[in-house]
Amino acid sequence: MPVTIGVLREGSAHETRVSLVPEVADKFTAAGARVVMERGAGTRARFADASFKNVEWLDSADAVLAVADVVLAVQPLSVAEIGKLQAGAVVIGFMQPHARLAEIRALRDRRITSFAMELVPRISRAQSMDALSSQASIAGYKAVLIAANHLQKFLPMLTTAAGTIRPSQVLVIGAGVAGLQAIATARRLGAVVEAYDVRSATREQVKSLGAKFVDTGVSADGQGGYARELTPEEKQRQQEVLDARIAAVDVVVSTASVPGRPAPKIISRAAVERMRPGSVIVDIAAEQGGNCELTQPGEVVDHGGVTIAGPVNVAAELAYNASEMYARNLFNFLKPAIDKGELKIDWDDEVFAKSCLTRDGVVKHEPTRLALDKEVTA
Repeated sequence: MPVTIGVLREGSAHETRVSLVPEVADKFTAAGARVVMERGAGTRARFADASFKNVEWLDSADAVLAVADVVLAVQPLSVAEIGKLQAGAVVIGFMQPHARLAEIRALRDRRITSFAMELVPRISRAQSMDALSSQASIAGYKAVLIAANHLQKFLPMLTTAAGTIRPSQVLVIGAGVAGLQAIATARRLGAVVEAYDVRSATREQVKSLGAKFVDTGVSADGQGGYARELTPEEKQRQQEVLDARIAAVDVVVSTASVPGRPAPKIISRAAVERMRPGSVIVDIAAEQGGNCELTQPGEVVDHGGVTIAGPVNVAAELAYNASEMYARNLFNFLKPAIDKGELKIDWDDEVFAKSCLTRDGVVKHEPTRLALDKEVTA
């Protein structure tokens, strides 16, 4: 029997992406899989039902869940949806394990196998599956456009009959995938760009994009390409240098995050109050609490003439391309487990083993398992 891959219309009113696009649906059927989708699943991402040529359409989410062996999703399934999965079903998507314990418990108790795309190991072989990076690149790009919309200045230098307009100065905090894309986008728009990251390895990447690297004398290189938590002394040294740079620029794009923890507070109220009126902060770490003390997730606030934007789910604002990239990540992840149309997961494969969240009634991801245990004993 060929494996049946199911896709739902995302339940969140704020989620415009879809986990499968026509190009990738064709690839799954070419691999021998059966694909079923809830009607209208791709509409908010501008993929009409008619654009899918090799898909069976079902009228409700319940109908999809009743037949799907594998469910592809962007946001985590709800507890109610998990309850309607077939026995032995597989769920793949962004599972948000640190924040969605009720859903993880439901997956465990129903003995559902689930894979969290945010847990895909950052190894060379898995680069094409790295959904965190693909969506972060969109967020970094969009963050600069958000800043440009709020800034009452040109980003590039302009020479006109009315005189020369100086270019805006942009500071990007965090030089991960989102930060590097923000740097590149701001440079393409003509701004003078500088960037900071606690990981010293990013210095050359920042310079390669034509930006100046801000050296605070603090390094926080951590495991897996992420930054470690800074000590209080290191934070103070970092803050003194950054506050001076924040006060001097027109735009700050802040992208710094630590997986599974609240975003580090890097931009203090005092730093904001030193900025010139009309300056703009775009804090795309808002969903994790924000890098700025004054960030309000999902809102744009004015503090003493400084605009602070805290957009959430930024990738969904470019839903068409974000869905294309995410669907390709999912295909590259799942394809090795499809053999002549049948699902055969190789549990010796590092990618599957390390990204598995729940299996056979057990939470495989240790931090999530500890969080559930702590919740029970509290």
